[in-house]
Amino acid sequence: MNSQHLLGQLSDLHQMMVELVESIPEQEAYHNYHPDLAPLAWYLGRSTYLETYWLREIVQGDDSMTARVRHIFVSGPPVTPEQTTGIPPKEHLLNWAMELQDENIRRLANPGLLPQHPLRNEQRLELLITQEHALLYEQMLMVLTQRQIQRTQGYRVQKPLQASPPSVDLIDMQQGHYRVGARHDPAACDNEYPPQIVNLSSFRIDRYLTSNASYLAFLQSEGYQNRDLWDQTGWTWRQQCLPHPDHWRQDEAGNWFAIGLNGPFDLLAEEPVTGINKYEATAYARWVSGLGGALTGAVPQHEYQWEVAVRTRAITGHGRALEWCSNRFHPYDGYQPFEWPEGQTREFDDRHQSLRGASIHTPRPLRRSTFRRRALPESRYLFAGLRLVFPPN
Repeated sequence: MNSQHLLGQLSDLHQMMVELVESIPEQEAYHNYHPDLAPLAWYLGRSTYLETYWLREIVQGDDSMTARVRHIFVSGPPVTPEQTTGIPPKEHLLNWAMELQDENIRRLANPGLLPQHPLRNEQRLELLITQEHALLYEQMLMVLTQRQIQRTQGYRVQKPLQASPPSVDLIDMQQGHYRVGARHDPAACDNEYPPQIVNLSSFRIDRYLTSNASYLAFLQSEGYQNRDLWDQTGWTWRQQCLPHPDHWRQDEAGNWFAIGLNGPFDLLAEEPVTGINKYEATAYARWVSGLGGALTGAVPQHEYQWEVAVRTRAITGHGRALEWCSNRFHPYDGYQPFEWPEGQTREFDDRHQSLRGASIHTPRPLRRSTFRRRALPESRYLFAGLRLVFPPN
C-alpha cells in the first residue's frame, strides 16, 4: 500500500471520528453510556493524543503537545472521573483535534520533515497510527449503540424472527501442523509475533457464524434458565443480567427486534447474532451439543482453529461479527513486547479472552487474519458472536 493511500485512510478516519462527536449534543458526547466504555469525546481525544505521541514524541522526540494531556488520555477505557472532567469542552476539543490532525498529516506527507527512525521503515508509522484510529473508531460506534439502547424504544416488528435449528454445514479440517501469527508484516501488533507452528487435531468447523434464528431457538428453549449449561462464574453473571443478547428487545406482541446505531430494526434470521459475551457463547455451545447427532461435542472455536480455517478459506462470514474463542488471550512463544509503552500489549492475564474476526463496523486496517482481539468474558457491548467447532467424524 503506497503512502498516499495510507494517508487517505488516515484522513478519512479523522473526518469520521470528528463527525461522530459533532453529530450529538455536547452533554451526550461527554456521558458514560456503559461502565466499560469511555465517553465519546474521550475517544477523539485519545486518538489525537496517540497520533501525536507516535509522530512527534517517539519519532521527533518532542513531547510538548502530549505531556500536557497525558494524564487524561494515557489509559482507558474505562476512564476515571478525573479523566472525564479533564476532557476539554466540545468546541475546544474539536478545534484542538483538527489542528493537530492537519499538522500531523502535513508532516507525514512530507518525509523530509521527519528524522530517521525505525518506525519510518516500511511505512510502519502510518500503519500503526491508522490502526490505532480504526480501533478507537469502532469503540466509538459501540458507545453510540449503547446510547441508542438507553433511549426509550417504541417499535413494532414488521417481520417476526422465527427460530431455526443450529447449522450443520460443517467443514472438515485435517490434523496437521499449521502456521499462525504474523510474518514480516509491518502493520502487525507485538502480540501477533513471532509466528508459530501449531499442531491441530482434526476437527469440524461451522462454515457460518451462529445466526439470530439459531440463537432464538436457544433462548426459547430456556437456555438462560438452564443451570446445567453454565459454569459457576457464568451462572453468577447470569443472575445479574437480562436473559437475552445485549441489544435485543421485545415489542408489545413479544417479537424480538434489535437496537443499533440508527435505532431499532427487525432481526434477520440468517444474520449472525451479536451482543453476547463469552459466558453466553459457552452456554449456547453446550445447548447445541446436547441436541445430539452431528452436533454432539460442540464448543466455541479456539483462535488457532479460526485462523487456520480463514487461511484455508474453509469458512465464510468472518467479517460480519467479532467471534469469541475458547482460549484465554496469551502471548505466543517467544513473545517480545514492542519497545514503546503505547505499543505494548498489557492484557496477558488470567481474565482476558481471545476474539477473532471483524464486525460490519470494523475498519479495513483491522481486517487481517493474524489480528488478535481480547476482552473480559462478561463483555456484551462488543459487536461479538460465535462460531462452533465439533469433533471429527
